[in-house]
Amino acid sequence: MLDRSMPVVDGFSVLRMIRSSDSPELASTPIIVLTALAMKGDRERCMAAGASEYLAKPVKLQQLDQSIRRIMDMALQRGSPQRR
Repeated sequence: MLDRSMPVVDGFSVLRMIRSSDSPELASTPIIVLTALAMKGDRERCMAAGASEYLAKPVKLQQLDQSIRRIMDMALQRGSPQRR
């Protein structure tokens, strides 16, 4: 998980760095952005920067669980290897 608002570098920049990585494994790692500082347009900006999901706090455990399951299902459908 990644927060949209962090000291030194913002979550948008981190997303872009990870997604542009030379490592295919790193570049395809699912990323859920979880933030308490939700602003209009952030979801779209995060998804455009490469987020797999965007959740604003307060988030219910069931919502987080559903997001993780959806991302894992998509990864399995693409044939991505499971991590241990």
